[in-house]
Amino acid sequence: MSGHSKWHNIQAKKGKTDAARAAVFTKIGRELAVAAKGNPNPDTNSKLADVIAKAKAANMPNENIKRSIAKAAGELGDKEYKELTYEGYGVGGAAVIIKTLTDNVNRTAGDIRSTMGKCGGQMGNNGCVSYMFDNKGLFVIERTVALDEDTMMEYCLETEAEDYTVEEDLYEVYTTPEKWSESRKYFESKGVTFLEAEIKMIPQNYITLDNEKLATFQKMLDKLEELDDVQDIYHNVEIPDDDE
Repeated sequence: MSGHSKWHNIQAKKGKTDAARAAVFTKIGRELAVAAKGNPNPDTNSKLADVIAKAKAANMPNENIKRSIAKAAGELGDKEYKELTYEGYGVGGAAVIIKTLTDNVNRTAGDIRSTMGKCGGQMGNNGCVSYMFDNKGLFVIERTVALDEDTMMEYCLETEAEDYTVEEDLYEVYTTPEKWSESRKYFESKGVTFLEAEIKMIPQNYITLDNEKLATFQKMLDKLEELDDVQDIYHNVEIPDDDE
């Protein structure tokens, strides 16, 4: 499973501009607000605690986190957000899964369908590509002198991790979605900080596209990411470092 998180590539892309970072914070901010609605206390709201961990791993400032949680009782008002997942295809038969958080299903579905269609893709039915992915809890953790391989192996055994890989400067730890929250609490109790912490769809295999199709596919991803309702996008295309 080594390299499936594409962590270096993803972080390089997200860190290119202040605008890109701000967009990431905005999307996580909405997740925080929705998770906090009804119970803004992470000590008794495990879902909120999980999203806070994701926010901190993305280097979201504490003030932004507090502000987003406060929105749960203010700006959200009576709005009801739904978590919806869309599946479809990009050029070259690429598989795409799009996670959204929306208060207007018709708007979101229309925006996604239009965006994909303009870039040679199409929205599919539920289940059309999700079978090609595994839903996994993921932690990306910096490899340090204090946190050596033996210690990490011990932690993974304690958390009953499904798998973990060792890279030159980091560890990638995989859990079942059901074990992810419990594992997060365990790692935090050990003083571990995360470079990435979330449950995500990981492709079982990757495909490659020629340069022209790759450019079109990347354009589609960029346009989808610009949509306010889109939270996360997963796909099975091998994207070279330079293109990220």
